Amino acid sequence: YLFQMLAETNLATFEELGVKKIVSSCPHCFHTLGKEYKAFGGEDIEVLHHSQLISTLQRDGKLPAPKHDGEVTFHDPCYLGRIGGETEAPREIIGGVDAEPARSGKQSFCCGAGGAQMWMEEIVDDDHDRVNVIRARELAATGADTVAVGCPFCSTMVTDGLAAIDVDMQVQDVAEMVWAQIKANDAAIKANKAAAETTEEVEA
Repeated sequence: YLFQMLAETNLATFEELGVKKIVSSCPHCFHTLGKEYKAFGGEDIEVLHHSQLISTLQRDGKLPAPKHDGEVTFHDPCYLGRIGGETEAPREIIGGVDAEPARSGKQSFCCGAGGAQMWMEEIVDDDHDRVNVIRARELAATGADTVAVGCPFCSTMVTDGLAAIDVDMQVQDVAEMVWAQIKANDAAIKANKAAAETTEEVEA
């Protein structure tokens, strides 16, 4: 009942504002807004995960593909890959994955945040690992230098899991990787411009 009230209130707000498209960086919101809200209306609202928008903009030449040192693996968020069926867009953004974990794509393994575990400590004994530690071991086993993610919850859980097993791997959202490339390209343009101006001054 509370969910229905919230959904109907939000949908009324969307209609009032003339919302036609929603982009979410959270796969859970991507699923809730794009699937579960349809039971209460909003059929004409397109809901995208941010990886879908970014990959489209890349194909249109409006965003750069990130360049990265070392190998990259990707952790599929549950509500994006296994439930949402979207596994290609985030991989397209980063130019493919160098090393897939043992469980990936639609058969991926949870980061450990599911079921509100993000906000509570799991009760485990000495013979068992927390879910995020299990996943961190799988990602570390790829030998990659960077773990690309597409969910803020996954980012936190994977980062904590890697720290727990003392593995130094960088964790970045695919959007962060693109943003880093945008800044690098901008810096290169400014450097080239400054060099050209210096050359002109010397020649003058």
